[in-house]
Amino acid sequence: MLINNDTIIKDDDELIRRKSVDVSLPLSQEDRDTLMQMYKYVDDSTIEEIAEKENLRPAVGISAIQIGIPKKMTAIIIKDEEGNKVCQYALVNPKIISNSLEKACLASGEGCLSVVQNHEGLVYRSARVKVKAYDALQDKDILIKADGYLAIVLQHELDHFKGILFYDHIDKKDPFREEKDALVID
Repeated sequence: MLINNDTIIKDDDELIRRKSVDVSLPLSQEDRDTLMQMYKYVDDSTIEEIAEKENLRPAVGISAIQIGIPKKMTAIIIKDEEGNKVCQYALVNPKIISNSLEKACLASGEGCLSVVQNHEGLVYRSARVKVKAYDALQDKDILIKADGYLAIVLQHELDHFKGILFYDHIDKKDPFREEKDALVID
């Protein structure tokens, strides 16, 4: 399966709003291959030469629905400024089991591979989350305790399982409304 900017489902396609279903474990070879291709997309998307050659948009995450597969699978890679992986996951059936009342948002707003048009505004999410999932990279069930940027990325990707896009969270009347005591991440 070819994953690039042309094959990723965009927000004008009603499929992106479809709810995803749990994936059977142990993973089938087909599901494992799909998830590893998603992981490769995210990894390659931030390497300029590869991204340009293969028509990839930079990403920190991708969920299966974005390639037309309504299954609860997502690949996430966060790299530092030198391109080293700070954290990496190939998650199956991830579920938020707890979250903080404290909110956080990205100062620059959020983006998405499935969203072509610019949607300016702040997206408030929980500042901390605990996520339970099977990680195909480690081949085991894991518990992720995330805060800040990783917490926001996880919530963004898991929203895809419910057919929710980041701009659904933006206050339509006041897109840059500041929430008291919210953590703003640069």
